[in-house]
Amino acid sequence: MFRGIDEVDWASLRHAYGSAEDVPGLLRGLASADQAERETALDRMYGAVHHQGGVYDSTLACVPFLLALAVREEVRDRAGVVELLVSIGGADGGGAGDLAAQARAALCAGADVFVLLAGDADAGVRQAAPAALVRFLDRPARVLALFRERITVERDDRVLLALTESLGLFARRHLPAGDCHAAEAVGLLAALSGPPYGPELRLAALGQLAQCAPELLPADLVPAVVRLLRDRSGQRGCERLTQDGPGADTLAGRLRRLRPSDEEGSRLLRTLHSALGGRVADRVALLCGQLTSPDALDRCNAVWMSAGLFREWRTDVVEPVALIGAQLGAEEGRLHDAAVAVLVELFELALPAADHLHALVTHRPELRVRHGERGAPRLGGPLKALARAGDARATPVLAEALAGPVVPHDLGLVIPHLGRAAAPLVPALRRRLARVPLDGPDTHERAVPLLSALTALGDAESVPSVLRLLRGMPDGLRLRDAVTEAAVRALGAVGSAAHEAIPDLRGLLETDCAVAAADALWSVTGEADAVVPVLLRELTAGGRGRHRPAAAADLLGRLGPVARTALPALRRMTGSGEASERASAACAVWRITGEPEREQVLPVLRAAWTEHPRTRTTIAGCVAALGPSGAPLHDLLRAELTSPRRHRADSGGCDSHGIHEDEGLLRVCRGALSREGGG
Repeated sequence: MFRGIDEVDWASLRHAYGSAEDVPGLLRGLASADQAERETALDRMYGAVHHQGGVYDSTLACVPFLLALAVREEVRDRAGVVELLVSIGGADGGGAGDLAAQARAALCAGADVFVLLAGDADAGVRQAAPAALVRFLDRPARVLALFRERITVERDDRVLLALTESLGLFARRHLPAGDCHAAEAVGLLAALSGPPYGPELRLAALGQLAQCAPELLPADLVPAVVRLLRDRSGQRGCERLTQDGPGADTLAGRLRRLRPSDEEGSRLLRTLHSALGGRVADRVALLCGQLTSPDALDRCNAVWMSAGLFREWRTDVVEPVALIGAQLGAEEGRLHDAAVAVLVELFELALPAADHLHALVTHRPELRVRHGERGAPRLGGPLKALARAGDARATPVLAEALAGPVVPHDLGLVIPHLGRAAAPLVPALRRRLARVPLDGPDTHERAVPLLSALTALGDAESVPSVLRLLRGMPDGLRLRDAVTEAAVRALGAVGSAAHEAIPDLRGLLETDCAVAAADALWSVTGEADAVVPVLLRELTAGGRGRHRPAAAADLLGRLGPVARTALPALRRMTGSGEASERASAACAVWRITGEPEREQVLPVLRAAWTEHPRTRTTIAGCVAALGPSGAPLHDLLRAELTSPRRHRADSGGCDSHGIHEDEGLLRVCRGALSREGGG
């Protein structure tokens, strides 16, 4: 296995962490009789020699020894070695030169190893071999012959699934060339998708067909898949989801429950949903079929699949969301936790599940507040989801939490979603704010959510408590500026009712909170002359904070014509800086002048809209504020409303607020177009 290993000058080779002189020990560790040593060696191979998919000169030097390990029957865990080789051969590079191409060439030269392994006595090795055959054996006819043979004689379901998935990869690789091998592979997949094969294999084949030959899918695809899923569940038996005891509310426990317990089923459905892509109606129907399955594992997989669909596509979610809500009554810990996690992310789209959420927070008071092992308590997921959905029934439950000995630190953050339905909470919020310590280590965590809530509710009577914080916090307090900005926004929200704060706001115009202070001062006094120079300074100085130039430009735009002195700086800003700054500056120029400036403003906004989706809400808000004068960009808003995909689906917009932000953009677009001249 290791002939010649000591002749390699490993010390001169490199991996992710420097010299590769430790690599011979790792290779020998892969052949160890001790399981822990083998696993440690494999982890280290991925962590250093093949770090994040990279190929180094030491990675290339390992390939012959890894191939030798793969064929020695006395070596345990050879499947892991084969998977490592597949990963190395599929790398896009990392390290120097064309090492990735050289690694692929070496594996192609040694591909006969994988031919032998396709019939290995170890089922795990047979399972790993098909992917290697497709990638490295440059004889398509031979690959197909091996696959036909293995499908005929193989009895292990896991290996058959691997063969099916690799057939799909083979077909996709050869389809662009239009050769007969691709057609033969597709024919094999079509055969595997029907009787006499079992439901799991048929589901896998349908998923692969959906990716490479969707025209061969059955016309009744969704009912067929649902039937196969239920047949698969019946064969698996009455396995139930693992349930932790009611007191297991640790982070580790929650993460464990959130992992899919049916990995195979999860992968099968993920493949199919991914392949169906924009066939959203079919995907929603499939989810509804899964969510009504008698098997809790299938329903749990469906809940997680729905999260991916909702994040990417705009569609009618009423039926699937109601069915997700129905899972909240399940006893199984994983299913319950999955449903809560998805509903929390949906914000207003969770309303079809509101009755289930309300029943849960009513009858399970222990779920209202989550007490972690460390740190402050947080709102429990069901209550957070109910409040984020804007359901007024959350208000009395939040009132009980406010009356408790320790208020969840994120309680104030959900109150804005309730709108005026949260008004009964104002007195308690005000009292809580008045008791926040001025110099505590958790002043920020306690004050900012309360200030956010009072800002949303525009409570004028909270001004004394806000000023207490603003004036009393000592220098050096942790996150003092963040508390200051939140307090300033709360003052600005009540306008002239905060007149006693005018000296405090003026005093902040020369600090890092200058933009927020200027915004509040203008709201309280209406004196543009006092704030325009401050905002102009933030533009020309570039701002010391990451978002301050864009925020300054936004405020100048809202000031309108009285901010004309800032136009030269704003026009310069439209041609430089980050996309958010260029878009904010262009919007400000348009709102100040009342003209779209077709040579400068419109091209900047159109480019930002297309290339930087995060700017769309800012631009749509500007168009809405302009009324009929915003007509030159109404075509963008109309196109947005007809687009089936969420606006950040192509740009990594998968964060927990992505759906809420997209729904907000749609509301702004609809509002702008509903006005006179909007069409």
